[in-house]
Amino acid sequence: QFAEFNKTNVAQATKFAALSHVNAEKLVNINVAATRAAIDQAVEGAQAASTVKDVQDLLALRTKLAEAQVQQAMGYSRHLYEIATEAQAGYSAFAEEVFAAYTKGMASWVDQASKSAPAGSESAINAFKSTIAATTAAFDQFQKAGKQVVSLADANVRRAAATASKSVKGRKAA
Repeated sequence: QFAEFNKTNVAQATKFAALSHVNAEKLVNINVAATRAAIDQAVEGAQAASTVKDVQDLLALRTKLAEAQVQQAMGYSRHLYEIATEAQAGYSAFAEEVFAAYTKGMASWVDQASKSAPAGSESAINAFKSTIAATTAAFDQFQKAGKQVVSLADANVRRAAATASKSVKGRKAA
């Protein structure tokens, strides 16, 4: 049983490390893309500034560049939020899987222990089984509550992003 327990822990640690690596790679990629876009935007802005002929052109260019920066920042934030949401879902699924394996292993251990337990220890074994059942039920409730909080937060973030996007578009029209 000890060897099986160690195998399970190594497999879980490996899966967690792989999940973390994938998420870190996504963050690096978004930051490299954002840096590339910022450099491209700076070059474009410098080229456009070199063609400015009067104050009106300068003001129009400033507005255009500011709008582009706001759009870029909103896109970056939205993409970053999507990565964070995916990562959270992956880590939650991993935690559920680990807890389910732990609960299953613990239940199996209790069943085996109860078979070789001395006479009169049934009440202690039943209490232990009840504790495991209560822990599992509590975990399920926390999990459901956590999912509701994440869903509510997601809806609020998406609503705020839509409002900000409409605000920027409204300024362009004005």
